[in-house]
Amino acid sequence: MAGSSHGHGHTPAAWTGVIIAFIGFCVSGAFMVMAQPVGFWAGMVIVVLGGVVGGIMRAMGLGQPKQAPLKMTTTPVATREPVGVEG
Repeated sequence: MAGSSHGHGHTPAAWTGVIIAFIGFCVSGAFMVMAQPVGFWAGMVIVVLGGVVGGIMRAMGLGQPKQAPLKMTTTPVATREPVGVEG
């Protein structure tokens, strides 16, 4: 993550996907405590649905825009010689 993280995740796609996934985790957790495997797996489906919805919203343009890749420079980096301790 070399670039600036300004605005990272602050998009409608990110918020919607995370909120849906959080609801799915809550559903799964509740049904796990109640020992109901079907409800647990239904909650896990909701978690996956959150990722799908977030991806669809990003494809619709509601996510963070892609940035150009960083360019590598070929200029040499100046180094200093280590200073020895005289004693």
